[in-house]
Amino acid sequence: MFPLNAWYAAAYDVEVGRALLPRRICDIGMVFYRRTDGLPAALEDACWHRLLPLSLGRLEGDEVVCGYHGLVFNDQGRCTHMPSQQTLNPSACVRAFPVVERHRFLWVWPGDPALADPALVPDLHWNDDPAWAGDGKRIGVKCDYRLVIDNLMDLTHETFVHGSSIGNRAVAEAPFVATHGDRTATVTRWMEDIEAPPFWAGQIRHALGWQGRVDRWQIIRFEAPGTVSIDVGVAAAGTGAPQGDRSQGVTGMVLNTITPETAGSCHYFWAFARNYSLHEQRLTHELREGVAGIFREDEAILEAQQRAIDDHPGYRFYNLNIDAGAMWARKMIDGMLQRERTVIPLRAA
Repeated sequence: MFPLNAWYAAAYDVEVGRALLPRRICDIGMVFYRRTDGLPAALEDACWHRLLPLSLGRLEGDEVVCGYHGLVFNDQGRCTHMPSQQTLNPSACVRAFPVVERHRFLWVWPGDPALADPALVPDLHWNDDPAWAGDGKRIGVKCDYRLVIDNLMDLTHETFVHGSSIGNRAVAEAPFVATHGDRTATVTRWMEDIEAPPFWAGQIRHALGWQGRVDRWQIIRFEAPGTVSIDVGVAAAGTGAPQGDRSQGVTGMVLNTITPETAGSCHYFWAFARNYSLHEQRLTHELREGVAGIFREDEAILEAQQRAIDDHPGYRFYNLNIDAGAMWARKMIDGMLQRERTVIPLRAA
């Protein structure tokens, strides 16, 4: 169902501390916590003995104590204590998952741990870069995680779903360019000399005092299997933004990384980072809550879509030109799945 040899966001950094946090990732129950030195750990959330979720137990130092019979497991998943016996069964272990903390997220690798290269963690550096300010949240969405990616790769829906905030007719009518590499796909759209939608009109007025027509951009970059970073913003019309000069504008980065929970649900981690008015904490809070409201509109659409898909088993989507980015994203996910399923036969000696 999901590529497993990949890094998936499992939690925001602030979600994981000296308590046991259960979370289902790629349909695998996991439990997360921090060791006494602050480093994160991730174990399979099922005791070797009777499969009680370890998240129902407790922490003692750097080890997890099962809440049923008191078996103790270290952060590598090895049992270090059994009740009423001195000899430990050598098979007594639970799976430990590679976990990396980066860009304010904890990333977990559900697949082959030998392949878990930290260099492959998606680049969302804007989320903790001092040149940017922002914040975000996690949403639990009851839909196939690929539907969220489809939604982000085709922003023409802003015109119809988010018309009171970030959408206007220009988004649906502007041409775009779709390109791709081996594990990335990019959709670029410029809307020149337009009326700014309400959200962006407010942002450029607040930051620069500009009230007038704008040049607007959306540059969407997908990285397989589930990360979408979107470079967005507006600049005073005719001041050179399409040619690379954004000095008369405001830029935001919409950071999205989507992690499958089950076949029909996902964890949607997002943040909005900006390069203007950096020290206005009130603005950071207002933007986080405002963007959360926009994404709640997406959540309603995506969950309704999933219910309709469940009602129409076997239905195949029709594709339009606007689906080019989403089609490339799905092709890359399918390619990852195929590579993981392929078994190369050994040649006879």
